[in-house]
Amino acid sequence: MRTLAPIAGLLGLALLTALTAYYGFTSVIQAVVHSQWASALVIVARAAALAGAGMGWWFLLTPIPRRLYVFAGLRFVREAINSLFPFAVVGGDVIGARLLAQFGIATNLAIASVLVDIFIQVVCLLLFVLAGIGIVLNLAGAHPLGALTFVMLAVALAAVTGFFLALNFGAFDPLVRWLVEFGERRQWAVFNHVVDLGERLQQIWRNHRGLSASFAVHLVTVFFGAIEVWIALAFMGHPVSAAAAIAIESLGQGSRAAVFVLPGGLGVQDGTLIAASAIFGVPAEVALAMALIKRVPDLVLGIPALLAWQALEGRHLLSQSK
Repeated sequence: MRTLAPIAGLLGLALLTALTAYYGFTSVIQAVVHSQWASALVIVARAAALAGAGMGWWFLLTPIPRRLYVFAGLRFVREAINSLFPFAVVGGDVIGARLLAQFGIATNLAIASVLVDIFIQVVCLLLFVLAGIGIVLNLAGAHPLGALTFVMLAVALAAVTGFFLALNFGAFDPLVRWLVEFGERRQWAVFNHVVDLGERLQQIWRNHRGLSASFAVHLVTVFFGAIEVWIALAFMGHPVSAAAAIAIESLGQGSRAAVFVLPGGLGVQDGTLIAASAIFGVPAEVALAMALIKRVPDLVLGIPALLAWQALEGRHLLSQSK
């Protein structure tokens, strides 16, 4: 995976460059320039969505008196690592759990909270994609989405079901025991943190109020993300309805999740946004400009989040050295 990810990232960048060249650098850049304040508003919208996702994570541990801003800030870090670094898609989430432990949360509880948080986000994304497909079929007529789309949804549904069963019925327990034994033989203390992970998962699942609140916040947040498409296209003179924006964004997010090896779904997400926008009459060069505008928050919000990550790592090292 470590070898494949950088190669995939380069291929994604090449695909994005090829798309821009194909539709014309000049046309795409002009569309971006004419977007005026769209980029700034999209950044604000993305920041609000990430803060909302942080709140959804926080709700899972609401009985514990921890401040909301910690979860919101670490959610920015998780997103930045997943978007800008060629790790597996969960790389930022693993690091987020480890950073959360620096704020007084037991490490195994932090890991459990991230696992459940990922599950809820995946369920919400699946509902979002299904809503988008329904909108395409209803508003754009019987547009052929292709058999691959439905095959991917079937695979995703099976994967989500398996993930839920694993989280709920102790399927992680044999793996946890093996990791602990493996670590003890090699004197790797880090694996001791996964002890009682199953019990921590059950602790979160039993918090029905927190789970319900987390699901509601995540679902609102994922649908709110469509405002980025609506803002960008409106400022470029090609406004679409809220339903069309949801359809376009959902298909783009679905493709990004499907090609998780690519950092930020580079190239593939942009191509999907072009294809989805075309269903609603948006010119390709405008759709590509919109896709590029949606990349701006990855850098504007991601780079400070990465710096914050390094600051937290440095603080932790200093505290250990004393």
